[in-house]
Amino acid sequence: METLSHAADTESISRILRVKPAWRAMRTAGEAVNLPDTTLLHAGPAFSHPSQIVQPVLNSAKVALVFNGAAQDFEEAAQLVLSGAITLEPAQDYDVVTPLAAVVSSKMLLHCIEDDSDPNVRSFAPINGGNGPAPRLGLCSKGALEHLIWLHNSLGPALAQVCEDGITLLDIAAGALLEGDDCHGRTPVGTRLLLEKIRPQLMSQPDAGECLSFVEDSPSFFLNLWMAASKAILLGARGVPESSLIITAAGNGRETGIQVAGLPGKWFTVPALPPHGDFDVDLPQSRALGAIGDSAIVDLLGFGAMAISFSAPQHQNLGHLLPQGGLETGALLTSAIHPAFQPLRLSIGVMCRTCVSENRAPIVSLGILDNEGKAGRLGGGIFQPPKDLFTEAVASLSQLP
Repeated sequence: METLSHAADTESISRILRVKPAWRAMRTAGEAVNLPDTTLLHAGPAFSHPSQIVQPVLNSAKVALVFNGAAQDFEEAAQLVLSGAITLEPAQDYDVVTPLAAVVSSKMLLHCIEDDSDPNVRSFAPINGGNGPAPRLGLCSKGALEHLIWLHNSLGPALAQVCEDGITLLDIAAGALLEGDDCHGRTPVGTRLLLEKIRPQLMSQPDAGECLSFVEDSPSFFLNLWMAASKAILLGARGVPESSLIITAAGNGRETGIQVAGLPGKWFTVPALPPHGDFDVDLPQSRALGAIGDSAIVDLLGFGAMAISFSAPQHQNLGHLLPQGGLETGALLTSAIHPAFQPLRLSIGVMCRTCVSENRAPIVSLGILDNEGKAGRLGGGIFQPPKDLFTEAVASLSQLP
């Protein structure tokens, strides 16, 4: 854990430690963030041109546009995207976080996360797709469309009822870590603890049995909520002048990037290499897509691969993929112990200044997708953003008037 020397970094840490994220509602993206029907949101920084959109994101965009009623079929949907008639923009520029290749359309329901101490601090995430043809996998098929429709017509309305009184999330994450989750690559305990909170209300909803079975069989269901909670925590420091706290981290499969609290809205980007990982399928390494997903925000807060020392199962699964000194990276680069995680003494908040002074980059656990958009998830691995990102951000902060 770093002792901070810059006043702006100290201030930004004090702000994020005050955020208490709670799941308050389900709203469509059109309602929640005023998303137009002609815009889709994707993970990571912006694509430079429609021709640069990676195939898994294009696949998800095609399914989303048919779901939204903007296209009659997948072929028409592709033409709308590639012609520029439908634009794709970074989800985190709207305070939305979306996993892997999943895109968000105006009619999709989002988990709405609010800070209990400041309702102006809000973030959003789509419903986790569970197993099967989930949106995050970047598959385009009739099955993927049918699954998306079920998520919004059956599960979504039930979720809207169960969160009406607010579901606190820090306590779930703390309990999950104590039982071996890392709150990113491994979240089955978090999903179980969430389900314990919402089960009574969920059982009173239409299609209760099907909805309950879906969540029970989806160990990553808590992840999307915790992604949004992580984003909300970091948004508590947005706009602190000169702060080098990383408040945005993501990849789009072609580029990976960050934003810092002192320069909100400004992306620092580099080409995205694939995560270093193992495949679960018999395909060549050349099929691996570059780092993708907004879930990197969880690790850059201090969880996921940065908390792998707290998760024996994740250490067993991914330990051989860590860079030298990887187990110590979280403790070295994060800034302050969070009160909710005091029993574990887990600290949060990564400063670009710390990355530069330690000459070390954070580590992120990520799923690896098929760059051809055919096989979905190939496996999982570890991604380490290039140090140039953090050096460039610090340099830009030093040039502020």
